[in-house]
Amino acid sequence: MLNYLLPILAVLIGFLIVVLFKFNEKSNLKLFLAFSGAFLLSITVFNLFPEVYHHGDTKRTGVFIMLGILLQIFLEFFSKGAEHGHVHIHDDMNKFPWLLFVSLSIHSILEGFPMHEHDTLVYGIIIHKIPIAIILSTFFINSKMSKTKIAAFLIFFSLMTPLGSYIADNFQIAKDYYHEISAIVIGIFLHISTVILFESSEGHKFNLRKLIVILLGIVIAYYV
Repeated sequence: MLNYLLPILAVLIGFLIVVLFKFNEKSNLKLFLAFSGAFLLSITVFNLFPEVYHHGDTKRTGVFIMLGILLQIFLEFFSKGAEHGHVHIHDDMNKFPWLLFVSLSIHSILEGFPMHEHDTLVYGIIIHKIPIAIILSTFFINSKMSKTKIAAFLIFFSLMTPLGSYIADNFQIAKDYYHEISAIVIGIFLHISTVILFESSEGHKFNLRKLIVILLGIVIAYYV
C-alpha cells in the first residue's frame, strides 16, 4: 500500500513546499536535483540492472534499455525536460498543458511498473518526484492557469505512478512482459539521471557541495 501512497505524497509535499515556504532558492533545488539524480541512477544500477540481465537475453535486454532512452528523448520533445528540472511555460498560459501532462503521465506510468517488485525503488521515485513537483508547482502558480486546472494537473499526475504499479500487479500482459518493460524503465532512468548529473555541473566547474550530495545519494542508495 505504501508503494501506492508515497508517490502521491511526494507530489503533495512538493506542492506544499512551494505554497507554505515560498520556495524559490534555485541553488538548493539544483542540489536536491543532483542528489535525486545520483540516488535514482544508483538504485537503477544496484537493483534493476542485475535483475533484468539475470532473467533475460543480454542483447535483447540491451535493446529494450536503448528503446527506453529513445522513448524518454521523444517524450521530452513534449515535456521540454520537466522530468529533470526544466519547465518552459509562458506567463500568460491559461490553457491546460495537455502535451506536458501526457508525456509526464507516460513516464510516470512506466516508472511504476517495476516498483511492485522493488520496494527500494519507491524511495528513488519519491526523491525524484519532489523537486519535479516543486518546479511544476512554481511555474503553474506563476502562470495564469486557474487553480482548478493546477489542482487537476497535480492530482492526476500524482496518480500515474500508482496506476503503473496497479497495472503491473493486476494485468497478465504486464506480468508477461515485466522484464522488457523494466528494461525500458532502466533506459528512461539512465537518461534522466545522467542528464540531471551533467546539468548539475554548470560550466563543468568543480562544486564541492554538489559532489558531496552526489556521493551521499550513491552511498544511501547502496545501503537502502
